[in-house]
Amino acid sequence: MKPEMGQLYGGRYRLETRIAVGGMGEVWQAQDERIMRKVAIKILKEEYLGDPGFIARFRSEAKSAALVEHEGIANVYDYGEDTGSAYLVMELVPGQALSRILEREKKLDQEKVLDIMAQTSRALAAAHQRGLVHRDIKPGNLLITPEGQVKITDFGIARVGDQVPLTKTGQVMGTVQYLAPEQATGKTSTYATDLYSLGIVAYEALTGKRPFTGETQMAIAMAQINETPPALPEEIDPRVQSLVMNCLAKKPNQRPESANSLAIRSEGLLREKRRTSTGTGPSTDPLDEIEEKTIAMQLADTAPIPKAPVVWPWLAFIGLMVVSVSVVLAAIFSEPREIIEPEPEPEPAPVEQVDPEPEPEVVVPDTVVIRYEDVEGRSIAEVTSYLNNLGFSVNAVAGQVLDGEDSRVRTVYSATPLGNIPVGEEITVSYYVGDYSDETNEIQEPVEPLPDEENPDEPTDGEPQPGDVGNEDINDAPAADESTN
Repeated sequence: MKPEMGQLYGGRYRLETRIAVGGMGEVWQAQDERIMRKVAIKILKEEYLGDPGFIARFRSEAKSAALVEHEGIANVYDYGEDTGSAYLVMELVPGQALSRILEREKKLDQEKVLDIMAQTSRALAAAHQRGLVHRDIKPGNLLITPEGQVKITDFGIARVGDQVPLTKTGQVMGTVQYLAPEQATGKTSTYATDLYSLGIVAYEALTGKRPFTGETQMAIAMAQINETPPALPEEIDPRVQSLVMNCLAKKPNQRPESANSLAIRSEGLLREKRRTSTGTGPSTDPLDEIEEKTIAMQLADTAPIPKAPVVWPWLAFIGLMVVSVSVVLAAIFSEPREIIEPEPEPEPAPVEQVDPEPEPEVVVPDTVVIRYEDVEGRSIAEVTSYLNNLGFSVNAVAGQVLDGEDSRVRTVYSATPLGNIPVGEEITVSYYVGDYSDETNEIQEPVEPLPDEENPDEPTDGEPQPGDVGNEDINDAPAADESTN
């Protein structure tokens, strides 16, 4: 049954306004008549109800997504099958999708992009702890509230959409412009898959364009697998460039080690940029105060030690006097004894008072001592945050490959240069990477290869209605430039 205004689902959710139409269904604003609150309800299309296996997987994913409780994830309230369709009831989030913001503003400043990366990474970390991989991170699934909070939507639905077999129309759901290389080659998705997609989102937000394009879905997928993303503009902070490019590594084990690690690095750069943009005045953020004290302690530990007063000339003078007296006494006692008239002792010559040299002033140079033991054996995330806080830029290089079970995986074993290094220079850090031949945290679910798009210029099957509010761009279907395959 086609959803219409006024229909009642589950005996409690009455449809009010259609928000958006996508490839898998429609999103409506509804009134929960049992507890009198506004919700968003996503109603699946009838064509997805013909496969009992699909319904079972969708039901399981809906239950799993409801277990993830985080401020950065749109809450899932309920699931049901009614009036000839399955539906998912979610939190009604005010604001706009990031895709709509980028469509209007083209690109965002570095602080805003770092903020979006940090918030999204924190939310993904909560989902990953529950064993969920989103697998469809894209601007259309990131809602930005008026207060600037990021909300991830479509947990579970996007994951099941990747698992559904080819329909009779020859399509599977997915957004090829944001697919990780392992997804494009049909391999299983891991937590690192979400970080790659988030890196594509950040690249697009910084430059106003995606790193990989093509005339067909297959051409874009091949670019994701084989091509190196173009360099970011030079005006972008090198540390921000390094962070984004780290997310876009082709091999999953060369990306940030976890969503939490990515969040820590993003938040550290964001705090530094906010301090720089607001001047050198005192910070009111407790986290900034703690960080400043930590940096001060680190600089104090590596500051040059004041030189001790110079005492060796005095020691040499005393030694010379002792030798002279010894020689005189030896000469006196070696001569034969004679009775002679004692001569009056001459007055001792006045000893010139030598003032000690003034202690030189200690001048702390604009350099910091970096020792090998400061970085060796620590995780790449800790070393990167440590060096960034000291004012250095970091070039993280994936080095020797070890077995995935080796405890040294993701730890640093080399850094150059070392020693007394001027603040602001780049330090190249090499770390061990793991070879995961059998990935235990992967979701073993095949993904069908992406066929060529038959008609890339064909419009999507629905547009948002005028005057829509909340969850404005929750849309599983790709936009005009996000075609399905």
